[in-house]
Amino acid sequence: MRVLHIGDLHLPFTHPKYLSFCKRQYKKWNCNKVVFAGDVTDKHAMSYHESDPDGMSAGDELKETQRMIRPWVKAFPKAKVTIGNHDAITSRKAKTFGIPKAYIRSHAEVYNTPGWDWDLEFIIDDVLYIHGKGHGKNAALNTAMAERMSVAQGHAHSFAGVQFTTSTKDRLFGLNSGCGISIEEYAFAYQKNFSVRPVLGCGVVIDGIQPIFIPMELEKYEEQE
Repeated sequence: MRVLHIGDLHLPFTHPKYLSFCKRQYKKWNCNKVVFAGDVTDKHAMSYHESDPDGMSAGDELKETQRMIRPWVKAFPKAKVTIGNHDAITSRKAKTFGIPKAYIRSHAEVYNTPGWDWDLEFIIDDVLYIHGKGHGKNAALNTAMAERMSVAQGHAHSFAGVQFTTSTKDRLFGLNSGCGISIEEYAFAYQKNFSVRPVLGCGVVIDGIQPIFIPMELEKYEEQE
């Protein structure tokens, strides 16, 4: 397999050039499978943290997410999605308020993605694809060592790239494929004073043994202040 691993989108707060970037990488690397790293949706208005009172309502944010996800579905009609912590906010809220699962629609129904398979994890060519456990520059590698399996993830926006580790029995890698968010959006106001910034890009995994991180060259598309 030649897997295109797309970073966190956080729709509707996605960088406007990220889709075209991912489409180019899919073609350039001759990919034949697509995996989204999770947090395809943001759900800022429904967050357990403080949300912007001047931002969109939960209903308006949903409508905008449904609109903005359509070109992604058109570009990648068949894909796997590792459900992220933001994607899961609806089910987490339902549990908080005692609402049974039977009342909750699936991600595929809500966002009209019939060709997308949403689940917590997938294994492709002996590589574990998950949204991410933990933060920091070593998050993917730490998970790989704990699982004794190579790992591709997103989640940690400010760190991206590939790390390897070997033992007497195996060689493993941790790939963090970055994200595709727009730091200028109000949903990410909390990051404005951080010393580290989001790393925009995506990953490619060839035959389960060759992980590659491709940074999005913002100077060619749109600078972020």
